[in-house]
Amino acid sequence: MGRKKKEIISEDVLCAEYEAVYRYALVLCRNDADAQDITQETFLKAVNAAGQFQGDSSLYTWLCVIAKNIWLDRLKKRNREVPLDENTAVSDSGLSVERWAEDRDVSLAIHRVLQCMAEPYKEVFSLRVFGQLPFAEIASLFGKTENWARVTYHRARRTITETLRKEGMV
Repeated sequence: MGRKKKEIISEDVLCAEYEAVYRYALVLCRNDADAQDITQETFLKAVNAAGQFQGDSSLYTWLCVIAKNIWLDRLKKRNREVPLDENTAVSDSGLSVERWAEDRDVSLAIHRVLQCMAEPYKEVFSLRVFGQLPFAEIASLFGKTENWARVTYHRARRTITETLRKEGMV
């Protein structure tokens, strides 16, 4: 069995996943340099932890979980809050949270609300809105069902909308 793991995690197999993991990291952090760093760190950790890969999920999913955890660790380290201007309010014109996220100021407010949210709501929302991942991939990353991902996302979305309304942002 140990031999099978070595074949699964061979250098060639890892190289084949590099571009896909890089694109995933880029979706998470939206910064080329950070995505490259996260991808390199992901593969370094994967090589060092190759014996821990159980094969219960795809190699891509396992690598994405490593990348996601590295990204989350970086976010926690930054732990910065960006002050909002008083003029950042958005009128309630029926726009969805996803559309609000396109506005830089409101996006910052959403990120501030996300920092106070509990997991997994914070991460599922971020992966869906900012990472633009389909529910099926989000579910796969958590080892849950697609329905779980949808429900978790919609609960997070409702919480964010209510909080932004209370703060007068929407």
